[in-house]
Amino acid sequence: MTNRRNFLRTTGALAVGAMLAGCASEEDAGPGGPTGAPGNAPAETYEEPSKKLSGGLSILLWSHFVPSHDAWFDKFAKDWGSKAGVDVKVDHIDQAQITTRIAAEISAGQGHDMIQFIAPLSQFEPSVLDLKDLTDEASKRWGTQLELCQKSSFNPSTGKFYAYSPGWVPDPGNYRKSLWEPAGFPNGPATWEDLLKGGGEIKKSKNVQMGLGMSQEIDSNMVLRGLMWTHGASIQDANERVVLNSPETVQAVEFMARLFKESMTNEVFSWNAASNNQGLVAGKMSYIVNSISAWRTSQGTNPAVADDVHFVPALTGPAGQFAAQHVLYNWIVPKHAANPDAAKEFLLHYTSNFKAATYASKLYDFCAFAERTPELTGWLGADPFGSNPPDKLKLLADATKWSVNIGYPGPANTAEGEIFNTFVIPNMFARVARGEQSAADSVTAATSQVNAVFEKWRAQGLVGKG
Repeated sequence: MTNRRNFLRTTGALAVGAMLAGCASEEDAGPGGPTGAPGNAPAETYEEPSKKLSGGLSILLWSHFVPSHDAWFDKFAKDWGSKAGVDVKVDHIDQAQITTRIAAEISAGQGHDMIQFIAPLSQFEPSVLDLKDLTDEASKRWGTQLELCQKSSFNPSTGKFYAYSPGWVPDPGNYRKSLWEPAGFPNGPATWEDLLKGGGEIKKSKNVQMGLGMSQEIDSNMVLRGLMWTHGASIQDANERVVLNSPETVQAVEFMARLFKESMTNEVFSWNAASNNQGLVAGKMSYIVNSISAWRTSQGTNPAVADDVHFVPALTGPAGQFAAQHVLYNWIVPKHAANPDAAKEFLLHYTSNFKAATYASKLYDFCAFAERTPELTGWLGADPFGSNPPDKLKLLADATKWSVNIGYPGPANTAEGEIFNTFVIPNMFARVARGEQSAADSVTAATSQVNAVFEKWRAQGLVGKG
């Protein structure tokens, strides 16, 4: 069993790392663009809980990048509570502060009954309830859970669902068509080599940079893993053995250093998670990897920019086409939760009504159970929120084909959770791009850190034997 004192010491360190992500919201959501036509929002349903509920239910989750979602969620949760006999309280905080708050509440042994984060929370497995019963019930009702979400909430070494993952968000490329068309790519880049060629030409001719971070924030973590996977590199293999120190990783790091030199500036080393979105909307970025919310913001603040922003799937590299999810919803119920039964019943109600969540988020949130949102493909092909052209988001209908979980090709285990939250990978890339180390030396240094993390968690039985 994990020693509690050692676990709290670890989560405290992770909390410090998470704080480095900055206090800004990931995206300056603004008004979030136009509202849908009146009466088009999906009808919500209510089913009596399987057991009588009472008491309070306290919920902590992020401040959504599309503000209309939070207005919907708060009312949705309280309406459920009124019907179910539960006093629901909802708190929202910036995503960069959530892992810090989780560690503090676990240390205190008290706090919220349920907490949501936008990336896997595997590092907190020893202090949360097993949600296998909840996941099994959801799968019984609505079919097979998306593998991406299952691998981001289940630890195969312990057989424990440390989180419940009902939804996720794709991470496409966002590009400015007016910049890429003159550079010879009217439909945007399709490969990393296209990105290097086109992005370099735009930087040279227009002095407009690209926005791929190498900083201690969540977007950098995501995009750099995608680059690694497309070059055949990864932190672990499918059997949870560390394989970071490889020629493929060195190749990916060297490629990013060249991409930085030809198409970016030193800003990318100190970004918070809002920076690439703000730069795109302001016309200062030719390409970023992100969700659709910056574009949704520009629909309301600068329609000309919104019309100019288009999307491409994950870029292809020598080893294939991969991207991390932009957001992976992990809902945890800490062991100190006062009302876990209500938490589970609410999450079933939330999943049952996920089409309403998708609509309220303006097609930002995708469900892990495809049966719950049969309208999604139609919405993406004819955006109910006024994209120009109407099918601008059509490519996202195939996003599961190129999206993989943190930890791919293995699971999002506790070691991967700690490595993600301490920014080992962005630091590895940044050292080389800044000219501080060779790619081989930086990969070796990062591998030493990764090995130590895996050995610690493996000794506690929370990572596979490899």
